[in-house]
Amino acid sequence: MIDILVIWFLIYQLMVLIRGTRAVSLFKGIVVILVVRLISWAMGLTTVSWVMDQIINWGVIAIVVVFQPEIRRGLEHIGRGSIFTRNPSGNEEAENMIKQLDQAISYMSKRRIGALISIEMDTGLEEYIETGIPMDADITGALLINTFIPNTPLHDGAVIIKNNRIAVAAAYLPLSDSKLIPKELGTRHRAAVGISEVTDALTIVISEETGEVSFTKDNELIRNMSRKDYLKFLRANLYQKQSNKKQSLFERWLGKIHWQGGKHGER
Repeated sequence: MIDILVIWFLIYQLMVLIRGTRAVSLFKGIVVILVVRLISWAMGLTTVSWVMDQIINWGVIAIVVVFQPEIRRGLEHIGRGSIFTRNPSGNEEAENMIKQLDQAISYMSKRRIGALISIEMDTGLEEYIETGIPMDADITGALLINTFIPNTPLHDGAVIIKNNRIAVAAAYLPLSDSKLIPKELGTRHRAAVGISEVTDALTIVISEETGEVSFTKDNELIRNMSRKDYLKFLRANLYQKQSNKKQSLFERWLGKIHWQGGKHGER
């Protein structure tokens, strides 16, 4: 029983690590190859089985070469010990981030400085983080403001926030092809809607022409938000999310086992 639980726990951790990255496509491909291998073995297709065996044998080397960045990030994740630790002050960190965002939004909105800030939620943004310039910095209003000052090297593109830190600046987000986006809105708004179509990221947009503050999330564009509105929106979306993301995965796994045990006990 312990042996099986350990294996399933490792599989669960692997799925958490690759979620939201291009490694998901690799995982699907591996599943297809294994299914084809089993079918060919059951039907006695010797040649197909031999080809699948060669793909599996040599595929390990190809995986290490092609997905070296993902493997490195996974090992760093394990090395930081985030699997077995818990930060109980998730809401405090979220509130501090909201204060810094508020400082930056208020300043840039009044002075009509265009900005695009995307905050990672449950779906990983690694694919888009790789397109930006690494920063790995604490979130401060001054740094965000300075990043988006016109004619500076980092002002063009998006800032991506991950795990309460500025991961990158000048990142490229996918542009939406939706015809429902008003014509007066520019590339920043299309990028904000685009990332909301493929992930659950929360994205802040400040218009360079009007200073209007807009938010996108879950394929929804919310325009012309007041300070009171966007602070309420940020707290509603970040408090619980940040707390959940900081919760120990090991504790969540044990909690699921406890829940399942209680469920069976009731029966």
